[in-house]
Amino acid sequence: MNPRNKLKIINDPVYGFIHIPNAFIFDLIEHPFFQRLWRISQMGLSHLVYPGAKHTRFHHALGCMYLMQKAVQTLRHKRITISAQEEEALYIAILLHDIGHGPFSHAMEHSLVEGISHEEISLAFMQELNRIFPEKLSIAIEIFQKKYHKQFMNQLISSQLDMDRLDYLKRDSFYSGVSEGNINSQRIIAMLTVKDDTLIVEEKGIYSIEEFLVARRLMYWQVYLHKTSIGAEFVLIRILARVKELTQQGKKLPMTTALRFFVENHITKETFDRHALHLFAQLDDYDIISGLKEWQYGDDWVLAKLSQMILNRDLLRVKLYKSPVEKEKVQELLQETAQQLNISEDLAHYFVFTGEISNTAYRKDEQNILIYTKNNKIVDVTKASDQMNLDALSTKVTKYYLCSLK
Repeated sequence: MNPRNKLKIINDPVYGFIHIPNAFIFDLIEHPFFQRLWRISQMGLSHLVYPGAKHTRFHHALGCMYLMQKAVQTLRHKRITISAQEEEALYIAILLHDIGHGPFSHAMEHSLVEGISHEEISLAFMQELNRIFPEKLSIAIEIFQKKYHKQFMNQLISSQLDMDRLDYLKRDSFYSGVSEGNINSQRIIAMLTVKDDTLIVEEKGIYSIEEFLVARRLMYWQVYLHKTSIGAEFVLIRILARVKELTQQGKKLPMTTALRFFVENHITKETFDRHALHLFAQLDDYDIISGLKEWQYGDDWVLAKLSQMILNRDLLRVKLYKSPVEKEKVQELLQETAQQLNISEDLAHYFVFTGEISNTAYRKDEQNILIYTKNNKIVDVTKASDQMNLDALSTKVTKYYLCSLK
């Protein structure tokens, strides 16, 4: 019997052909932990606003690996030493960096498990895979945890100019049809170099970096933090809260085995063990969707109504404000909603709520993007740029939302 060809070529709509570099990377991609990413949407509920945004975490992970391959080629061409072992570790770390996302990505990050981020769950998956494939992921785990002795490798995985951001902006722009996010990822990678063990950008790449930062700001406010998709995500969070509340009251709601485990048990960082990890690996968007389809016909009117909102795209109205919403206004809406739906004010909180969303396109206090000037100086991008508005991108912008029936 002929051995299976594992050096596959994948046709990606964003970059063209992506080559799987070796047999072990192929084995990781084939593992059920990774295959699950086919069933996790990359952009949560953004498809309710941008119908094309139905791509998955699987697409994104492969795209990140492709960009990492380009980065390794570029740095080696500039005589930066990267061993074959380190090269493979970089591919593994970026391939698995988002493996810990739950259903609908960020939308339900803290609804199923409390006090544990998707990065920590990704690390747990990587450690479990390191047991399945003995010690083959050890260096990748070090890099992922930012503990590897070569700092620039840690930055390629997680920084303000990492392969993750370079892929998701371009990919999400492509699938959503929002052209403002269409950055030139490969041009930026071609301008990367390393000085004093730090990842920096050659001065001639500064305009591409400016474009990248502006694109990031536009994509956040136009796509990721679009008021309709934000409103839908909060409805989804409230659906799960209601499911947990009803379960605690002793009601048996229809749902998958994996989802039931996280609904019936209070899972925290301390209780997230191997058993919980393997059940989390069974969770994806379809667990939630199948639940919604059942709950919309259930006895609980609140849960049924909220489920119908998501399934039929009959969502709450969302208004954005520059200052916090007045408590009196929220209270007035709660009373009106309770009267309109003939429910208690406590239950009206499922349909009327407020909060804040914020974004900072560039953080000066967190692993700055550094430019290597022609005078052999290393300076922050905001100082090297002649764009006056680039400094403004480092200012945190906060908006306040109010979700209600009217």
